[in-house]
Amino acid sequence: MKILVCVKQVPDTTEVKLGADFTLERDFVAQIMNPADESALELGLALRDLRGGSVTVLTMGPERAAGMLHEALSRGADEAVLLTDPAFAGSDTLATARALRAAHDFLGGFDLILCGRRATDGETGQVGPMLGSLLNRACVTNVTAARVETPEQPGVANGAVSLLADQLTEDGTVLWRCATPALLTLCEWSYRLRLPTLAGLRRAATAPVRTLTAAMLYLSPAVCGLRGSPTRVVRVSARSAGLRPCRKLTVEAFLGEGVLP
Repeated sequence: MKILVCVKQVPDTTEVKLGADFTLERDFVAQIMNPADESALELGLALRDLRGGSVTVLTMGPERAAGMLHEALSRGADEAVLLTDPAFAGSDTLATARALRAAHDFLGGFDLILCGRRATDGETGQVGPMLGSLLNRACVTNVTAARVETPEQPGVANGAVSLLADQLTEDGTVLWRCATPALLTLCEWSYRLRLPTLAGLRRAATAPVRTLTAAMLYLSPAVCGLRGSPTRVVRVSARSAGLRPCRKLTVEAFLGEGVLP
């Protein structure tokens, strides 16, 4: 099974600044792998260990994001790919999904794509589903656990692998069955990412990180970065503490107003 894990480097702090174009200023801030992406990576590694195949880790970002990819290699990933190009700067979720889709196709396609359900620096939860839509494949979001069906269970014809995925919803958990190729987005707490091994650290120290640019993916500047983003932040405001439109009520007053049945 060929597995692609999309990861993102995010600031290791809540104290972030915005530039003049309202994009995040990431320089001089410690960066970590997005927590939900750690769950996606661990699931990918576990499925590879169980079913065989390979795990490719893909990210879009500046050149320094290669350090995060080397970390993923030390934890067991087979290949690492970095999308980096000034043309990608300022991409919104759609422009990001377009670039990831182009990289997916350039790399020859994958049976399963795993993403975190959201990034801590954006909280949109849009990139994974957008990527699945652009690729026209089954997509299950907010997954807390996933596994391959056993031979005794009803599989899928034509040699495709059938997956069972537990999806977190407002009302509980829904079990989905989907055939590959598919895309899953993982919740933050789903899987604990394994520690790097000594052999993994040695391999990651010399392993190459493949670099792809917009030109290599035949992406026009019109669909990349700020220019190719149909949405952008135009204003940011903060509500001062204590000014939320709410009333303080005692339990007796709350019940007396008949709010509860």
